[in-house]
Amino acid sequence: QVQLAESGGGLVQPGGSLRLSCAASGSIFSISIMAWYRQAPGKQRELVAVIRSGGSTSYADSVKGRFTISRDNAKNTVYLQMNSLTPEDTAVYYCNTVPPVQRYWGQGTQVTVSS
Repeated sequence: QVQLAESGGGLVQPGGSLRLSCAASGSIFSISIMAWYRQAPGKQRELVAVIRSGGSTSYADSVKGRFTISRDNAKNTVYLQMNSLTPEDTAVYYCNTVPPVQRYWGQGTQVTVSS
């Protein structure tokens, strides 16, 4: 049984950076595709970045060139490096599989971009 816990969020000024971590309580070796999602106030949850078992990645157009997803299977952890943050990136960020599994949703980590 896999449980996911996100961390690393916080308050950052526009143009700043944050690195999010998603720690899995169980092995994620068997999970071929991991992803970061986010949900801004009043909006639906959206897919932000995807990483496959082979290491290939995909990104939403809104974050392409600014965000980088990576994974360390030895540490059962998925990361999201976020650079050049804008207020539009303000949201609660979650990790999950693709497609998402309901029981894997964690508490998320709040990212607030504001001056």
